[in-house]
This record gives sequence, structure tokens and C-alpha cells, in this order.
Amino acid sequence: MLLVLFLASAAVIWYAGIKLSDTTDVLSERLRLGSALGGLILLAIATNLPEIAITASAALAGQLGVAVGNILGGIAVQTVVLAVLDAAGVRPRAPLTRLAASLVLVLEGVLVVAVLAVVVMGTQLPGDLSFARLSPAAVVITAFWVIGLVLLDRAGKGLPWREGGDAPGAQPEPRGHSKGKKEKAATDKGVSTRRAALVFTAAAAATLVAGVVIERSGEEFFGRQGLSGILFGATVLAAATALPEISTGLTSTRLGDYQLAMSDIFGGNAFLPVLFLLATVISGRPVLPTAHHTDIYLTALGIVLTVVYITGLVFRPRRQYLRLGPDSIAVVVLYAVGIAGLTTIGG
Repeated sequence: MLLVLFLASAAVIWYAGIKLSDTTDVLSERLRLGSALGGLILLAIATNLPEIAITASAALAGQLGVAVGNILGGIAVQTVVLAVLDAAGVRPRAPLTRLAASLVLVLEGVLVVAVLAVVVMGTQLPGDLSFARLSPAAVVITAFWVIGLVLLDRAGKGLPWREGGDAPGAQPEPRGHSKGKKEKAATDKGVSTRRAALVFTAAAAATLVAGVVIERSGEEFFGRQGLSGILFGATVLAAATALPEISTGLTSTRLGDYQLAMSDIFGGNAFLPVLFLLATVISGRPVLPTAHHTDIYLTALGIVLTVVYITGLVFRPRRQYLRLGPDSIAVVVLYAVGIAGLTTIGG
């Protein structure tokens, strides 16, 4: 029964995640939020509702190991999602980073690295350093994310570089054009803004409930199979909550919006550490100082995988091997080695 609940919740997260993404795009286009700061914040929250639900549930239950492992393990898993998109979603056949290459994406990757660096710093602070249920690290991480969004919003309006920061020979249509296509398709089907908002709300509620159920049922089931809470949160749970990113990313790449597909992943990864603020407020104590060696290890793994893709965006590899660009192959290998190493770490 626990496994059935876990799989059913994963299916709900998959389906509701698709609806969330589609209605978010429709609403952001109709409310003129698509390229604005509000649109970036709405998208980050909407695409990470499973992680929000899991973090809140784990913090309420005092299971901070699952919450921290899901946040930091989720970053590594969602980065690997880019390899899935590279293998299955790119047409014509070329590495994803070659077609998506843009200085704005490089900046988004740098924001992920910067936020994760603050996470590592936060793990070294005293556990009793807090004020009004807030910890300095969680506040600084949130501030970094907001400042990063402001800078990215400015960068998205144009950079003082040739072709506005886009590489020559990249995707022919501008970034985000798939959102306009989704909005047009919704209009052609007679989907009103009110209906889109209702679907968004229903999908958000379903995702939140499914997120709690998948965390509770999954931890109990896989715990009985001998999988620790940290390893479960970093692998199985993180992979399950990354299902919507796979589906929506494939939709973007098949519509030729490669930059948006990568941006959604980087944007989600930059947002996930902000959930430490939520966990701190709910649990009533700083979360990061309780991090284990495995959590710091996962943070470093997320940084390494992100840097590999940043490098790919700069060098823009031409060839694919086994339907993957060399950067994606490196990410898959490094992730496999990293998870193997994770099993050897204690505490």
C-alpha cells in the first residue's frame, strides 16, 4: 500500500505539474508577467510546489534530514534532467548547450553556484544563531536569489554584447516563444483566463497534497528497504519531484525553445535553497547548521554539475555521442560517481 501511495502521488505530481506549467505560461502571458520579475517568481514557485510541500511536511515532522536532502539532492537531479532533454528533446540533432548558448543562461548558472556557496557557508554557522525564527544564512540565501532575479531581469532585456548575449547560430526564435504558442493554443481552444486560474489553483492544491503523501509514504517504504532518509531524499524523492521538469522541458525543447528549457532548470535550482527559509520558520530553528557531511557533499555535487553545463554553454560543443553532448555525458557520469560516493559517507 505504501508503494501504491508513492507511485500514485508521483503520477499526480507528473500530471498536475504539466498543468501548472501550462497554466503558468498562459497566465504570465495574459497578465504580461512573462519577462517581468513577477513572472520569474511565479514560475519558480509553481514549478517547485512538490519541493515546497515536502520541505514543509518534513520540517513540521522534525525530519530535517529529509528536507535538507530533498532540497540539495533535488538540485543535482534537476541538473541531470538537462541530460534527458539533450538526449530526447533536441531537434535537429545537436548538443542542447550549442543551441541554447546565451550569456543570460551563463549568468543563471552562476547564480545557482553563488547560492549554493552561501549554503555551504551557512552549514558552518552556530546552531543557535537566529532571531525571530530566522537564521542569517537562510535570509542571505533569499536575498541573493532576489538580487539575482533582478539582475537576470535586466539581462533579459538586453546585454551590451553582440546579438544581446545570444550566441550566433543558436535557436532562431527568441527565448520564451513557446509560452506565446501555449497561450495561443489555449485561446484557440476557448480557455478563458478565469478557467486557467482555476486549473492552476486545482493543480497547485493537488501537487501540494501529493508532495506530502509522496514524502511520508516514500520515506516509510524505502526506509523499510534499508534506504536512509538522506539517501532517499537525495535520490528517489528528488527524482520523483523532478518529473514535471522533465515533461515541461521536453515540451519546450520540442517547440525549439531550448533556452527556456535550460532556464527553467537553472531557475528552479536557484530557488530551491530559498526553501531553507521556509524550513527554518516552520521548525523554529536554523536548519543549515544541522546539515550532515552528506548534505555538504550534495551541495558540492550540485555546484560541479552546474559548472559543467556553464562550460558547455561557453564552448558550445558540436558533436553528440550516444545522442548526448560531451557536457551531458560528463554530468551523467559525475552524478553516478557522486551518488556512489554518497553511499560511503557517514553522518
